[in-house]
Amino acid sequence: MKTNEQLQLDVMDELKWDPLIAASEIGVSAKDGVITLSGYVDSYSKKYAAEKAAKRVSGVLAVAEDIEVRFSAAGRRDDTAIAEAILNAFKWNTLVPESKLKVKVDDGWVTLEGAVDWQFQKNAAYKAVRDIEGVRGVSNEITLNPRLEKTDIEKTIRRALHRRASVNAENIRVRTEGGKVILNGRANTWNERREVEKAVWSSPGVTEVEDNIAIIAW
Repeated sequence: MKTNEQLQLDVMDELKWDPLIAASEIGVSAKDGVITLSGYVDSYSKKYAAEKAAKRVSGVLAVAEDIEVRFSAAGRRDDTAIAEAILNAFKWNTLVPESKLKVKVDDGWVTLEGAVDWQFQKNAAYKAVRDIEGVRGVSNEITLNPRLEKTDIEKTIRRALHRRASVNAENIRVRTEGGKVILNGRANTWNERREVEKAVWSSPGVTEVEDNIAIIAW
């Protein structure tokens, strides 16, 4: 396992590698595989990118994110303008079922509500909002409609995991309770854990995922 100092340096280097992030704005500390990010950025997309970059680093077991979004006077937008920009972004994104969604904006914080059929639609709505100028944060409260097809969800997920080269399916345990999928086991990296989640959410009939997969750094 990497030392705290080595893990801190690796995360700092990864932040420098990402063109969206000004690494000088982000403070990094490491302790026993847990990375803490702190500082101030001028957009929510930078905050998201910093967290994503940290999770890419081998040896990172968890990320505590204390980054705050602060806008300059020129970067501030009123809530009405932000809401209008979001609705316009939804209209141009074919993956977002805009008629099924509601948007609330409070001091730059966006709350998404409604119900969609697929997880990728929920993800697409979040991605469309994430990069809107003036957004300080996003609460994605969109729910999934239960699908009525009689499908062996567990078997479908198992096949999907075995098809993915980046996932060691033998280390993952899958249990289902109706449309809820409960994952246990271990992964070597955050990317592997994310690949497992993506495979699960792509399976028909899944409405909820409880991810208990542990990141084990070798």
